[in-house]
Amino acid sequence: MPLRAKITNPAIAGRVQMSSSPSRQDLSRTEAAEVIKELPGDEPEDVLFNTLFGVRTIELNRPKTLHSLNGSMIRKIVPRLQEWAKSDMANVIIIKGSGAKAFCAGGDVKHLAEENLKGWEGQRNSTDYFALEYKLDHLIATYKKPYVAFMDGITMGGGVGLSIHAPFRIATERTVFAMPETSIGFFPDVGASFFLPRMSGGVGTYLALTSEKLKGVNAFYAGIATHYIHSTSLPALEHRLAELRFKDYDSKHTRLTLIDSTIEEFCTGLPHDEPMLIQGKLRDAIDRCFTKTNVPDLIAALKAEEDEEVKAWAEKTIATLYQKSPTSIYVTLRQMQLGRTWSIKDTFHREHQMADKFMRHPDFTEGVSALLIRKDNRPVWQRASLDDVKPEDNISEPFFQVEGANRLQLLNETDYTQYPHSEFGLPRESDVQELVMRTPKSRKAIVTQFIKERKGKQGVKEVVAEILRRRTTVTPDNKAVWAFAEGVQESGAQATVGQTSGDGAATEELSTGEVAIGEEASGGSEAAATGEESTGEEGNGEDASLKKPSSE
Repeated sequence: MPLRAKITNPAIAGRVQMSSSPSRQDLSRTEAAEVIKELPGDEPEDVLFNTLFGVRTIELNRPKTLHSLNGSMIRKIVPRLQEWAKSDMANVIIIKGSGAKAFCAGGDVKHLAEENLKGWEGQRNSTDYFALEYKLDHLIATYKKPYVAFMDGITMGGGVGLSIHAPFRIATERTVFAMPETSIGFFPDVGASFFLPRMSGGVGTYLALTSEKLKGVNAFYAGIATHYIHSTSLPALEHRLAELRFKDYDSKHTRLTLIDSTIEEFCTGLPHDEPMLIQGKLRDAIDRCFTKTNVPDLIAALKAEEDEEVKAWAEKTIATLYQKSPTSIYVTLRQMQLGRTWSIKDTFHREHQMADKFMRHPDFTEGVSALLIRKDNRPVWQRASLDDVKPEDNISEPFFQVEGANRLQLLNETDYTQYPHSEFGLPRESDVQELVMRTPKSRKAIVTQFIKERKGKQGVKEVVAEILRRRTTVTPDNKAVWAFAEGVQESGAQATVGQTSGDGAATEELSTGEVAIGEEASGGSEAAATGEESTGEEGNGEDASLKKPSSE
């Protein structure tokens, strides 16, 4: 989601399903050979650039808005990235936020909603802003040089787009990750169509639909971050990365491997008082419910949970889903299903068209107005409730119709269908599946092998053990066997979204975490939709953290 776009023209929003506008052929812009550069009136110091030996640093510098990303910032960042890509002196790119509160908190959705009330020309410029943001996100996702994101503090919406596609994503004890868009009548964008469906089981869909937050080490356990480091170590890590020297003929993979081992030097342990939240019974329930292919079945699955602790979580989750825009819920669920087959280029092309349609749909403006303008937190959605939507209404379909005249022109043509750098994070479910199916071993032996292969990387033991608990059974001779449960979608060794739990024999701790819409939140960024505190001029919001698991 874009942040504080500099929009000068109006946009339209009405109490109709989707407002009319001039033909998209008329609205399309010629973007061939586009050069992105600063414009008169752009803020002079909203992004700071620094050089330290081989390191080039991008420092987001709008602390009053929790580093909301706007057009001015993008028009500074893109040319620098393009310049550094050609420089033999630039070895490592680091992006971070100034101060301790946030990396980048999400879009200034309040400003967008206000503009959307003024007429179709503003909507046109809003869509153009999304195009600018997605071009930057795709550039980062396909960048030719090592790129490291310090996800220190609030990392939501547009901030996720600046970090999630990087080969190295560092979480700290201050990290707060969320994609809160369904709370405001939008959809998870900035490439969420690519990264969320590729999370195992139903976790990505769960995060997309509920706006659930992952804090600190749990962003690492979930695979959102590749490393977990205490925030006090970040300055030393930055200096250490600056000392690295590469040979001219070193491949990108060789350079990434050296950077990975350097970051690991600063990974000095995981907090013992913050257990993995999405595990055990909660994880099994998420996979049972959030792999359903339609909303009524998903709600029914939540209602069918019988375990007392899981039932309490399920009831809270149902209440959360009923607070969201019904249109957003239906579109987002469909997005999670389609996105697992989209390439990285497809993702940004399709999200650009979806964003254009959402800017013409009344729910976005209404959701933001209720949260940040009227501040009554009582949005009147176009569909009053999930119960008012019938399957034959097919309300998500218009958002996925492709309009060729409005096709996004990216800054390069690089494409892929799986992240090329996933080896630097924690083992994926597909990695564990491949080993289990290749060589019969005990669960303990499999965990030991992964720890050895990943050179003692922290978090490997916990994550692999949880995958084995869910997805394997044990034979009489103590060998792990992969469980192809009903509803699981496999593709060779690569497991994708739609996986369900295995035997679920082990008893684990359960998270009763819930997401809360901060009633007092009045800042303009996406973080307000999750109740995260804003230090901006518009006011503050409640902090609604995930509750810790209760022991059984």
